[in-house]
Amino acid sequence: MGETVTGSLVPEWADLDPSVLSEPVKSIEDKWKLVPAFLRVKGLVKQHIDSFNYFINVDIKNIVKANSKVTSDVDPLFYVKYMDVRVGKPSIEEGMNIANETAPHECRLRDITYSAPVMVDVEYMRGDHRIFRRDIPIGRMPIMLRSSNCVLSECNNHAELAKRNECPHDPGGYFIIKGQEKVILIQEQLSKNRMIVEEDKKGGLTCQVTSSTHEKKSRTNVTLKSGKYYVKHNTLTDDIPVGIVLKAMGVASDQEIVQMIGTEDHIMTNFAASLEECARLNIYTQTQALKYIGNKVRQKRFFDRGPKKTPVDEARDLLATTILAHVPVEKFNFKMKAIYLSLMVKRVIEALGDTRTIDDRDYYGNKRLELAGSLISLLFEDLFKKFNSDLKKRADLVLGKKGKVAQFDAVQYIQSSQDVITNGLEVAISTGNWTIKRFKMERQGVTQVLARLSYISALGMMTRVNSQFEKTRKVSGPRSLQPSQWGMVCPSDTPEGESCGLVKNLALMTHITTEVNPEPIIELAFNCGVEDINLLSGEELSNHDVYLVFLNGNIIGVTRDHRRVVRVFRAMRRSNIISGFVSIYTHYKHRCVYISSDGGRLCRPYIIVENGRPAVTEGHIKRLTRGLMTFDNFLHEGLVEYLDVNEENDSSIAMYEHEITLKTTHMEIEPFTILGVCAGLIPYPHHNQSPRNTYQCAMGKQAMGTIGYNQRNRIDTLLYNLVYAHKPLVKTRTIELINFESLPAGHNAMVAVMSYSGYDIEDAIIINKASLDRGYGRCIVYRNAKCTVKRYANQTSDRVQGPLMQVLEGGKQKVIWRHEALDSDGMAAVGMPVQPRQVLINKQMPTVTQLSYTEDKNNAVPDVFRDTPVVHKGPGTVYVEKVMLSSDPDEFNLIKILLRQTRRPEIGDKFSSRHGQKGVTGLIVQQEDLPFSDRGLYPDMIMNPHGFPSRMTVGKLMELLGSKAAALAGKFNYGTAFGGTPVKEIMEDLVRYGFNYQGKDILYSGTTGEALTGYIFFGPVYYQKLKHMVMDKMHARSRGPRAVLTRQPTEGRARDGGLRLGEMERDCLIGHGASMLLLERLMISSDAFDVDVCNSCGLLGYSGWCHFCRSSANVSSIRIPYACKLLFQELQSMNIVPRLRLENYCT
Repeated sequence: MGETVTGSLVPEWADLDPSVLSEPVKSIEDKWKLVPAFLRVKGLVKQHIDSFNYFINVDIKNIVKANSKVTSDVDPLFYVKYMDVRVGKPSIEEGMNIANETAPHECRLRDITYSAPVMVDVEYMRGDHRIFRRDIPIGRMPIMLRSSNCVLSECNNHAELAKRNECPHDPGGYFIIKGQEKVILIQEQLSKNRMIVEEDKKGGLTCQVTSSTHEKKSRTNVTLKSGKYYVKHNTLTDDIPVGIVLKAMGVASDQEIVQMIGTEDHIMTNFAASLEECARLNIYTQTQALKYIGNKVRQKRFFDRGPKKTPVDEARDLLATTILAHVPVEKFNFKMKAIYLSLMVKRVIEALGDTRTIDDRDYYGNKRLELAGSLISLLFEDLFKKFNSDLKKRADLVLGKKGKVAQFDAVQYIQSSQDVITNGLEVAISTGNWTIKRFKMERQGVTQVLARLSYISALGMMTRVNSQFEKTRKVSGPRSLQPSQWGMVCPSDTPEGESCGLVKNLALMTHITTEVNPEPIIELAFNCGVEDINLLSGEELSNHDVYLVFLNGNIIGVTRDHRRVVRVFRAMRRSNIISGFVSIYTHYKHRCVYISSDGGRLCRPYIIVENGRPAVTEGHIKRLTRGLMTFDNFLHEGLVEYLDVNEENDSSIAMYEHEITLKTTHMEIEPFTILGVCAGLIPYPHHNQSPRNTYQCAMGKQAMGTIGYNQRNRIDTLLYNLVYAHKPLVKTRTIELINFESLPAGHNAMVAVMSYSGYDIEDAIIINKASLDRGYGRCIVYRNAKCTVKRYANQTSDRVQGPLMQVLEGGKQKVIWRHEALDSDGMAAVGMPVQPRQVLINKQMPTVTQLSYTEDKNNAVPDVFRDTPVVHKGPGTVYVEKVMLSSDPDEFNLIKILLRQTRRPEIGDKFSSRHGQKGVTGLIVQQEDLPFSDRGLYPDMIMNPHGFPSRMTVGKLMELLGSKAAALAGKFNYGTAFGGTPVKEIMEDLVRYGFNYQGKDILYSGTTGEALTGYIFFGPVYYQKLKHMVMDKMHARSRGPRAVLTRQPTEGRARDGGLRLGEMERDCLIGHGASMLLLERLMISSDAFDVDVCNSCGLLGYSGWCHFCRSSANVSSIRIPYACKLLFQELQSMNIVPRLRLENYCT
């Protein structure tokens, strides 16, 4: 090639002593500092924001460009052309043409959508004038918080965020739709445009490709049936032999077909039968083949308006556009498609002899994750096409009128029909139903309401990955932990129950790629020795030295020197000439080089290792700590690079420095980053039994704590708040990285591990009453009450009245009890206690709200109002914290009231440590009855020792030791996964402060004062209070509401329902022979009803009279369940006559 090599060819380590060379590499201290540097630019929530930014700045322009021209069938001169498109800044439309800039918090409070206008520049014809207009709004786009168009992206420090009432630690990445925070969950699916060979249900082999382009989505299969190969596609009525399809693509001679598929003996013998079939069907030319396929095309139900095509043309179009839609065909040159199809056949033949080449659907390299950006872009494209087709229909209608009086002004119509796009996006995000007609795509539950139980629950929701798999089937494949998920998906954080393993969470350093423009990559490939496939015959593909080169599932060429291609690409990527997210790897079995630059691949950063030495040195880390380098510098200087799942398989990655050999290519930045956000909170998780960590991941999201710095300004439906939360004494690196210490959720409690009374059986815990008085586990629950004051069509409107008065004996007036909390304006006064069933807003509604068209002469509207007050439901007194008055976008008045209730732990409240050790409060004991240590320390909690042996949560024991030492030394200890403060150091600390090295103390009985015989394990542990409290679950009923139809008590706590005595309880009562109790439970307390029965005809009478016999002679009255009477009447309505035969009970 003529390159000059500068410097000596002898490596710099050649003159070193071999013993020096074989020494392990010195470990880089503090290399974990790369993790916070990474999290500043990528990771956690950044992938949502990156994806949305890509859509708003790049993708939306491409969509509008692709559908930029609207023409009319009626008037050839008329056209509308979109020149450019922009998304503006978020605003609220207050009334006509007044738009104010807005902040997310205002939208939360006022129940408004946080959205920005989408503006286009339009050139169009009006009559015979060409007009150009700028900034025409076509709809409104909901804006993701912290994306490039959000007002928060301009705030640089905490003070500026505080001005906007926004918490600096709030992750962003969600939308606000009508005041609700909605997250678009990451959707997992199989990657498009890739070949997947798998066994079908009958044990045969198929090679399947799901093609997806902007215009079409289709799936093509190549199957093996009784020794012959067929192409299967749902536009074809029948499976078509592969030979015929290849002939139809212009590969007419059998020799060419065999050359393309492969000239090895076993391939030729396998494929011979398929060639014979073509001859048997008498198909030798392209036209014959096309005619054969044309006859097998499914007829479309609805008639196309265009001229009817001949079967040959139809077949040719089908092959060009629908079968393997992602392979480009220009001017009916089927070369690429034929090679691709023959490759699919070849894969199936190879898989016959070697089952190892069968692909695994669950392997993570075959998966793609869809983010908010790509989902919204699909939706927007659909809505934009609909918008344009409506515009075209309208133009045809107006221009097609005979008189041609009216000129059609396109811009007026565009401005008037903005709601198509606005409502389409809003409805999809608020309901979570993604319906896209073109692709027949219907999905439920794409979005969810952001869970604001605690900071962790919100953050954990942003990293959640939702799989497209139905939960009902008990399949183990997609649910099990795949080895390829290492480092990409958290191994612990998945729910228990039906969605176990289908809902996953991303690990700490995972990034999801966005699309990279493929043009420069193709150019680079051709420059480094890849040859264009169109210049070759196809025979070369069977050569063992020739490797195919794929880009995003399409063949771009072949190469003889695959190692060089890979080497050049990696060098270019490390020197930042092509994007860092392009991945390239060699598949030796398939003899292919795969290059991927598509979006939705999982990748994570690794330190590059060359010649057995990591590229990152101490010096780099020092410069990083001093702020002289950022994570991007590490990338561009070739010290760190991103690898996706497929390229990881092509690398040798060392965990630690001492494992590096000369073959090693990369080194892990930090082992604890294989865990996600929730599992990262657990101290010493590598000393716990694995399911315990999974339980903690589920419970960490239910722990109460601080939600954000702006929690006092929020008015949410439900807000839990722990009073005076602590930082944990034993923390992990993850806790620091995600700022959990600023927004903690729990208290450090002094725990004694011992048995005390019998109230601590089965994980129950015993709590010190004095600790509760000092505020341990105390929480505040905020709820809201809201209503709107509407105006109606007939000029009436709702009204809010002041409180009602009652007159006492002495002529004094006093507010009635229900209205005691109200102020004179009919809303609850701030600071007032409100008891259950007292009124918060005394609202009244007019009884007549419709316009009556049969109007009287005097035209009077009756002023009759009925009370529809907003009442405080639920147990316990609440206090009014805030009253907010505002207006909806529809100019209704909105009233919101924030209610506060302080709760202290009581028996039955649920607590949990950070190791999946949950328990309810079993007993609250006076402090003087509890055991105390020789230093006068009392435990806040007593935990039963039986919780340890079977659960093997050794991490909890280590946490207790570590917390104890930390509290004595006045510092924090670390319990990071695969590391943390060693127990040996902790024990030395304990001994230094005069404690036993095992953490055990001598305790004295609180009742007798004698020393307890055993040593008691005693120290602080971080405990979380969970949201499940007894007050929210307690439920009883004496008399109450009944269902209308059956007159039986309603069901459920929310409706104040009854407690059901079900079939099994009934069986027990029957077994006991307690028949009268059975009668009472099933009828008398439920729906007893007195009916009159005629004894001569056996039908039901009515008030002592039988309508059938027309007499009252034999009518007697009995009690039956109302549901039974209802059944008889329903049967009668279907012409079945149930007759009751009565006998005397006491004869």
